[in-house]
Amino acid sequence: MKISFHGADRNVTGSCHLVEAGDLRILVDCGLFQGGREIDEDNAADFGFDPRQVDILLLTHAHLDHCGRIPLLAQRGFTGEIIATSATRELARVVLLDSAHLQEEEAKRHARRAHRRGHPAPEPLYNTLDALNAMDLFGRKAHYGDPIQLADNLNATFHDAGHILGSASIRLEYRDGGRHKAIIFSGDLGNRDRPILRDPQAPPHAETLVMETTYGDRRHKALGPSIREFYDAINAALARGGNAIIPTFALERAQEVLYYLREGAEQGLLPERLPVFLDSPMAISATEIFRRHPECYDAETRVLFDQGTDPFALPNLRFTRESSESMALNQLAGGAVIMAGSGMCTGGRVRHHLRHNLWRRDSSIIFVGFAAPGTLARILIEGADRVRLFGDDIPVRAHLHTINGFSAHADCDELLEWQQTIKPERTILVHGEEKAMRTFADRLHGTEVVMPRQGQSLKL
Repeated sequence: MKISFHGADRNVTGSCHLVEAGDLRILVDCGLFQGGREIDEDNAADFGFDPRQVDILLLTHAHLDHCGRIPLLAQRGFTGEIIATSATRELARVVLLDSAHLQEEEAKRHARRAHRRGHPAPEPLYNTLDALNAMDLFGRKAHYGDPIQLADNLNATFHDAGHILGSASIRLEYRDGGRHKAIIFSGDLGNRDRPILRDPQAPPHAETLVMETTYGDRRHKALGPSIREFYDAINAALARGGNAIIPTFALERAQEVLYYLREGAEQGLLPERLPVFLDSPMAISATEIFRRHPECYDAETRVLFDQGTDPFALPNLRFTRESSESMALNQLAGGAVIMAGSGMCTGGRVRHHLRHNLWRRDSSIIFVGFAAPGTLARILIEGADRVRLFGDDIPVRAHLHTINGFSAHADCDELLEWQQTIKPERTILVHGEEKAMRTFADRLHGTEVVMPRQGQSLKL
């Protein structure tokens, strides 16, 4: 067996790993790089392998940085089978179609500028038809714990990663004569003791482990104080007469925030009739998909559904699918919670809401998720005085809150415990900033530690 690395190597986005086992070529994830404008070139670059030669793609989950280049893979010749859990398959359809739409809109904006300058119009990275064609490649559905035969001597087993709905760690077991060898891909691991989803499950032992290190150098703040800080930030904005803008990841984070908003209203910690707007067509669709997959829920959330309680519903919750409805929210002087994507503020409707609220001293911007370097969210979190949005320089006067306890990722202690449960002989660190990787590597003992660079390959 051989593995090569083609994304999320000493950085946090673009997960993509190629395994060669005998005559079979298996890709694990094919994600989009996210960050500043220079990332566009990385996404359009060659994959580092021939997509036409890939037989199977195993998808750990539906976040854009794990699935976002699948349409491009298909556009460039991949015709193999994509295997994922049922929930991941549904969410990936929503994510990829939304991404294709954003790629098309971005290309139109660049085309207008290019036309004014007499330059040729750029093409989108991929379009809606590419995304639909890619969805046709989804084949067998994975069920947690049930092996899937990829070849006579190779099985793949998906295990619950507890990160977002349908997320999985994947264990590949290869048989060569009487020998059995295994490699595990962690995907993104979830934070324990969260509402809605089960805790991540560690697969059985494997000789090689490829694992994420997003929070390899940090411990999360306790959940209880984080929830109180979240409620305080909202109430303070309302008391000042402003709005609370929450840049929200459409998958998992939007649903978790709705869950806590409902609890806060029910417990009297937030106004009972608090106006809440979910201004993200993708998050709205994802919430509907969440309701269809109780097999992924933890016991507490299953009880709520069994009792007839919708954990994502509030008395004054409004979904705004149409652009005109979203634009109307910019007229709200104050008193509302507006949740909009993207979570890192790299695109989507939240940028319009930031444009109309960042300069207001009475409003609050509440960050509840990870922000990669170079993204607008990270720039704001690091204390920018002004930012540029839609051609305008916007002063940053709003109150900014960063609430770390809501992370959907395992922290450094949880990552270490999960790794020690598997007891690999070799641990390959990916999907993390280099500083976080090195800090986490220093805590690993009894295992060979590898931090590959993009394009590097290893024999197993």
